[in-house]
Amino acid sequence: MNLAQELEQWGPEALQRQSAPPSPEKARAYCHALATSHYENFIVVGLFTPPLLRPAFEAIYGYCRWADDLGDETGDRAASETLLAWWLSQLDDLYRDNAPPPRHPVFVALAPVIERYAIPRQPFADLVSAFVQDQHVVRYETREQLVDYCRRSADPVGELVLRLFGAATPENLAMSASICTGLQLANFWQDVGRDLAIGRIYVPQTAMTEHGLTEADFRIAPASNAFRRMLAGEVAWTRTLFDQGKPLTQALPGRFGLALRLFHAGGVATLDAIEAADFDVLTRRPRIGKMLRVRLMARALFDSLRGR
Repeated sequence: MNLAQELEQWGPEALQRQSAPPSPEKARAYCHALATSHYENFIVVGLFTPPLLRPAFEAIYGYCRWADDLGDETGDRAASETLLAWWLSQLDDLYRDNAPPPRHPVFVALAPVIERYAIPRQPFADLVSAFVQDQHVVRYETREQLVDYCRRSADPVGELVLRLFGAATPENLAMSASICTGLQLANFWQDVGRDLAIGRIYVPQTAMTEHGLTEADFRIAPASNAFRRMLAGEVAWTRTLFDQGKPLTQALPGRFGLALRLFHAGGVATLDAIEAADFDVLTRRPRIGKMLRVRLMARALFDSLRGR
């Protein structure tokens, strides 16, 4: 979405000028248009859900899309923090007694979803806290710090999906967190060069120190042997997370289970692509080809039908 245009119409000042909030029908249509205009992993899940659940997915997607863009697309960290605080205040109003009714279309659409599916505030708030952290944290000392970031930037999406399907048991939430964190980490390892270009390094500083690496080594292609050994260790660790989450892909039936198998397989395939490149992600970004994507989908569909 074009954030500047959206803020002009639906930002804090625009809402103050607003004579009346959008109707529930218009709010749902807004979220649908927002969701279907982006190709993102989250909305791909929606394509595998029953039609009756799609408006709920689209409202949650609208919340995530706005929060993400407020964190990444303003070009000004101070402005992002101010806008993210405003976004969080809109969320808080949905959970506060005697609060005024929502006026932003995302929150108009989200309010009945939260009530119907008894979704707690925390996963929504965690996403905002991660985007706020992005404004001032660009290095991570340890794996534990990185996992804490993933817990708030990636894991809430899995929790929200499970809650829509009525499957948010403690066991399922733990396995979902392993998969979501694994997907986030696989993306980090794939995008070391891209992230460095915008001033970010997600590789833990302890791993760099262990292998005698400095940030200067991240700017040299082809990657050194020490860099490759370091990244091989991070990839191996990430595989253990996918292994921990894999039982969830077989535990949930129907199209949602199929979607989970696709995401899990895609994350593992990303790690395989990194390994196939001999862990040199500095020369070229490893990618999953179209034919492999087709094979992954076919395999997930076959597994789903065989399970049924």
